[in-house]
Amino acid sequence: MLRVGIALVVAMTAAACATNPVTGKRQISFMSEEQEIQMGRELDAEVRREMGVYRDEQLQKYIEEIGMRLARQSQRPNLPWQFTIIDSPAVNAFALPGGYIYITRGILPYLDNEAQLAGVLGHEIGHVAARHSAQQYTRSAVTSMGVLIGSIFVPQVRPFGQLAETGLGAVFLKYSRENELQADSLGAEYAAACGWDPAEVPVFLTTLARIDQVSDRNGTPNWLQTHPQPENRVERVQATVQKVRPANSDGRDWTVDRDGYLGKINGVVFGDNPQEGITRGNEFIHPDLRFAITFPDGWEIVNGEEQVTAQEPGNKIFMVLETVQQSRTRGVPQSRPVTPTRGIQQTAEAHMKSAGYRLTEGSATKINGLDAFVGTYQGKASGLGPATARGAHIVSGRNTYFIGGIAKPDDYPRVLNEFNDAIQSFRTLERDEADRIQPNRVDLYTARTGDTWQSIAQRVGKGNVKASTLAIMNNHSVDEQPAAGEKIKIVVGG
Repeated sequence: MLRVGIALVVAMTAAACATNPVTGKRQISFMSEEQEIQMGRELDAEVRREMGVYRDEQLQKYIEEIGMRLARQSQRPNLPWQFTIIDSPAVNAFALPGGYIYITRGILPYLDNEAQLAGVLGHEIGHVAARHSAQQYTRSAVTSMGVLIGSIFVPQVRPFGQLAETGLGAVFLKYSRENELQADSLGAEYAAACGWDPAEVPVFLTTLARIDQVSDRNGTPNWLQTHPQPENRVERVQATVQKVRPANSDGRDWTVDRDGYLGKINGVVFGDNPQEGITRGNEFIHPDLRFAITFPDGWEIVNGEEQVTAQEPGNKIFMVLETVQQSRTRGVPQSRPVTPTRGIQQTAEAHMKSAGYRLTEGSATKINGLDAFVGTYQGKASGLGPATARGAHIVSGRNTYFIGGIAKPDDYPRVLNEFNDAIQSFRTLERDEADRIQPNRVDLYTARTGDTWQSIAQRVGKGNVKASTLAIMNNHSVDEQPAAGEKIKIVVGG
């Protein structure tokens, strides 16, 4: 566990008043600036170890340069500011006390220019400058909640891998509504002070709302569940924009720099890292464990920490992939282990029984040359009630995988063929095929006459991402097509 307990003891024994650097008001604070810096330094080591740093020296230097320019305009320019790109596909940015700012590689493709990047980094700097983390710490100290790591996008732990199993899992909390709105305004002020167009801040807030509208509610947590409505945030930050960017100011006086920004993020990894498995269209591929499976066409696939799930859009019908028995090879996290000396049928029955399902019929078989047991099961599923499952336990290498489809009894006959097709698609990858698989990356493309997001997604991007995702990535609504000659971001497979 992190050594935040040291600071907690000090805080509980000597509460003190401090002046808020942004508002100038006196407020109760249980954390001195020295304690903020110490805590940020210790948590920074945990973030780097658990979340990973994105390895791109030029891009990292670019983020640092912009971040430091903004930090010098803040009310706390002398903090030991650090800016780091985290190797996570989540659309997010967050801050630690003491000046430690993080931005995920997953958010970079959704930012459309340098001014928007400055607004996001400025927002996180604002949280630190206004001592929002210290305020939250003070409020939570009596319940030993620890320190706040704030995020303007998805503050829950889930998108950040296995942090819930570490000391960091206990410190992911959300900022208050007013803290978020204040950080929006501070981000616009800092950006304007450096010459970036503050009007791009509300533009990106609109992008966030679009992301939420098309997001899978059963996948990444809903940003709007824990943050103010985007319309309210856009309206509130507009007042700051009008103050720092008068209506009669010449647009040429402000830096946006879309082309420069696109050049910097060209080639950045998009989506999952192949080491953890990647999704290509409706196929899930795991190069490290050397297997692939094809889920039903059009289903939403989520590569989670505990399992890979696929859901039929609009219905509570799911497929699940997880490891039942696992070697020490890095890969899909295992579910409850089963004694490896048992036969495959015993393994299957024991695994399903532990999940509350009983076998009604099944048999041992081969799936693409692999030993397997395929069966039908009855049980209850959370959120569904009584459920019927069609599942296969497949031995591949030193691992045993479970692939199952789950539906309500009335829906089961309709989707049985899709369940069976997905189960039968499980296959091993030859080593040379696995070695050729590279991550999806951002690329640049100039739209042609007649292009639509759908045609670009299929023809140029080979179906790596949805048409709606491409639209949102490029600062468009999903029903607004690209203009001929427009330079846009696309996603291509390695």
